[in-house]
Amino acid sequence: EAPRSLVGEASSRPLVATIGQVLAGKYEVRRLIGQGGMGLVVEAQHHKLDRKVAIKLLSPRAREDSEAVERFLREAKAAAKIRSEHVGRVLDVDALDGGEPFIVMELLEGRDLAAELTEVGKVEVERAATIVLQACEAIAEAHAVGIVHRDLKPANLFLAHDAAGKLCVKVLDFGISKITLAESPDRSQAKALTSASAMLGSPLYMSPEQMRASGEVDKRTDVWSLGVILYEMIVGKSPFDASSVPMVCANVIGAPMPPLEQGEHSEGLEPLLQRCLAK
Repeated sequence: EAPRSLVGEASSRPLVATIGQVLAGKYEVRRLIGQGGMGLVVEAQHHKLDRKVAIKLLSPRAREDSEAVERFLREAKAAAKIRSEHVGRVLDVDALDGGEPFIVMELLEGRDLAAELTEVGKVEVERAATIVLQACEAIAEAHAVGIVHRDLKPANLFLAHDAAGKLCVKVLDFGISKITLAESPDRSQAKALTSASAMLGSPLYMSPEQMRASGEVDKRTDVWSLGVILYEMIVGKSPFDASSVPMVCANVIGAPMPPLEQGEHSEGLEPLLQRCLAK
């Protein structure tokens, strides 16, 4: 089969990758897994180890953005620091012939929580609790090494399975994670990478303080996001959902959490969610 472009842009920028292309002399690109505005993820075969992996690459446009490149590399460094089975493992970081970096990660089989919610609407309470508890394990370890994720949302919780077939949640995408100043060897660089002027994250899952000043948040912003995710799984919609981004922001900053319907689990979950979503 002749090589096929995975991403083609009407410009002079080089293509990101082609089917059959071998990256860094060992990773043969097999298929496209997914893509977004800043890059894409492909499945590849490691020639020497005969192992399938996932490779994350930046789009040509993102390669020209030094901040995007820095966030990309920080994602790999952050994930590599966290020793948890519930974080997508980084196996390697390398570069294309032109010097553009790429990240090699474990290839996961399953789907993300956003896809499951789109299909089923709500998640049974026991399954919702399992998903959030496993995500909590990963985030607690991240916090222990001074990393705040800042972009927890259903699309970044991947529902994989372990060798025994049991659910194994993987927290993905530490691209906008904040390495706290106390942990950073270069405080000026850490501060620059978490500029308070940049709204980073997804509004439905952002804490009030993150909306006001993204660079000044601490680990409590991740607790907030996990609370929103748990509420959405149980109720079927975000507690601060609205028809526009400004209205979402207003709800997050000023509106109380809508109470749960009275039921078997509401008595225990209500105070838990109120603590997570305390403004």
